Amino acid sequence: MHTIFNALAGLVLAAASVEAAGIPAYTGALQFQPGRSSLKCLTAASNSDGARVTIQDCVSGQQSQQWVMNNGVNVRVFGNKCLDVPEGKTADGTKLQIWTCSNGNQNQVWDYNKWTNRITWLNKNKCLDLTDSVQTNGNRMQIWKCSDNNINQVWNAGYPSNNLPATVQFDQSGTNRCIGTEGSNSKCQTAWINSADDFCIFGPPRRAPVGEIERDAVAYCTKSGRGTRTMPNGTLKGVHFVKTPEYVQITGVGNFTKINVPKGDDGGELDNRGADGKGNPIGGLLFGNTFGQNYQYHEWTSFLSDKEFCIRACVGARATSLCNHIYDRMGCRWNIVGNYNADKFENCESGPALPMGVYGTSTYKQGATPVPAAHPAPQSSNCKTLPTVTLGPAVKRRDEKVIKRVAAPFPGATPLP
Repeated sequence: MHTIFNALAGLVLAAASVEAAGIPAYTGALQFQPGRSSLKCLTAASNSDGARVTIQDCVSGQQSQQWVMNNGVNVRVFGNKCLDVPEGKTADGTKLQIWTCSNGNQNQVWDYNKWTNRITWLNKNKCLDLTDSVQTNGNRMQIWKCSDNNINQVWNAGYPSNNLPATVQFDQSGTNRCIGTEGSNSKCQTAWINSADDFCIFGPPRRAPVGEIERDAVAYCTKSGRGTRTMPNGTLKGVHFVKTPEYVQITGVGNFTKINVPKGDDGGELDNRGADGKGNPIGGLLFGNTFGQNYQYHEWTSFLSDKEFCIRACVGARATSLCNHIYDRMGCRWNIVGNYNADKFENCESGPALPMGVYGTSTYKQGATPVPAAHPAPQSSNCKTLPTVTLGPAVKRRDEKVIKRVAAPFPGATPLP
């Protein structure tokens, strides 16, 4: 990502609590997923005034989970219902509802900060809050005083993997609904990470240095059938997949001139943020099945050069620190510690590494000297060796089809109209 952002990021984050940040970087109908789990979605109990706002299991196509956010105005569901603070009560713990949208109703005015991923009741310093950290279906959402680094106030804007729009950002160069797009000219920007022999990396759409095309990078996968470009056999020379309780990662080596990386290119970073919150690539999405089927990873970081690659996708309360993206000049081995040996292909487990750049109570700033050593890689266990990684078809799952269902009701739900 562009390094000019590094100097500004701290100022942007510091101002987040007092300055309106508008709407998510993503467009259209969104699923708002709590930072604790992308398997849960903000849900309206019914299409009626006073219906409770809860979390439920995410269901593709479920209208009660499809929210549209208008800049500086409101958060809509069902077209004409808005996220609403009952009677404008400002007390911490006030439970939320939906109500017919009306102009000038200050109880319905919300703001989304794309850096902190907080939904804030505008000018009230109150945030949409996952009540008591409980992820049980039917838990009713509340407002609470906004506070930095409160995972209960993180709401990621996402989509169901099996019902993606054609594009998720206005100015992206590729597509996310990758049906019938597979081939050497595919512009698919939806990627997956599941195992050593089932993953994708973002790379150049044409022969060009990674750092020059990061905004337009496309997905290259080890499996066919996802509408992406595929990695030619012989591209990968060593692949090491590691599952931890807080992230999955893949590290390895190969000949990436086969996927348009110029020979001698030291590479660049791809990540979900970018310099402007739109990501590198713009509109790039990442999914996987490790932490739940079709799980969307909202925090991820990746590096690619002509000979080396790495990618890490994080979940939970430490996702932003374990998938930090501000060390864009430090490369794979400093950011994503792991096994980079050639001639070995494996799936392993381990504990999480220490967050990159954090050394006790100190945090390294890129460009400062001396440069500290990378953290040691955690010891792996339960490794399963593969003979190699070659191109093959993706396993087609029943739940990867577009399925439209009604979410199961929770106890005490407002009856459907």
